[in-house]
Amino acid sequence: MQQKMGGDLMTSRQICTTTGINRNAAAATFDAKNDRMGRLHCVHRADVLLSWLPWSGTHPVARLFQAWSRAFVRALDVDLRLHQKNRQRLPARFILIANHPTAFEDIGIPALFDVVSLAKVQVQDWFVVGRISKAAGTLYVDRDDPASRQQAIQTMVDAVNAGHNIALYPEGGCKGRRLFSEFKSGAFEVSMRTGIPILPIFLHYEAQDDFEWQPPYTLPQKIWHMMTVVNNRANFYVYDPMDPKNYADKYAMKAAAHALYTRWNVQYLE
Repeated sequence: MQQKMGGDLMTSRQICTTTGINRNAAAATFDAKNDRMGRLHCVHRADVLLSWLPWSGTHPVARLFQAWSRAFVRALDVDLRLHQKNRQRLPARFILIANHPTAFEDIGIPALFDVVSLAKVQVQDWFVVGRISKAAGTLYVDRDDPASRQQAIQTMVDAVNAGHNIALYPEGGCKGRRLFSEFKSGAFEVSMRTGIPILPIFLHYEAQDDFEWQPPYTLPQKIWHMMTVVNNRANFYVYDPMDPKNYADKYAMKAAAHALYTRWNVQYLE
């Protein structure tokens, strides 16, 4: 949320500190934030401890990752809403795609869907989060390396053929609150090669400025912004799956998907 105050454009984070919240309300807000921090710490610590366990086969963190993601959402106090816009029944097997304005969807999507996610390779080196990510079975790609991108496609094909649902962001990273001008082809190539449909999800954060992840903010700063946002509503819209049999090739499928997202971008964000 943004509004004019004293001639300057202000975000909701700034507004809440300038509108004269009384001391009792401020104290209650501070206690609530501390409570959320405590819950977040407990959720985080449990999964970190599990991630250090040596394990052959599917790691316990992978089995518990959806429950952990839901607990993380509750700890952040984000009001996550699933809107089922689909007219067709959702398939048991799918390749989930979504726009990627924030870091929240990295837990919001697995909180709602049983998926294995594709992430940039740098995530595995992040403090603590990297260990949880690897233990959860996350797939990685170096976005700047063509060979890595091609290997990631084969890894996704193998994961889908092994029975996993996967999730990825065809924009190729966090490009801002508005839809990026083009999609990468990877998700659509995997769909064409495996015959598994694309499940499009459109993400809409009502407080777009507070959730958006762009420089100069770090991940811990964005987590704090999410926890303290005035409007904590996150809307995830599910639409009908896209069957690869209905498209000539991955490029036609990609163009059709981007056209849908362009329409939703206008509908929800403009």
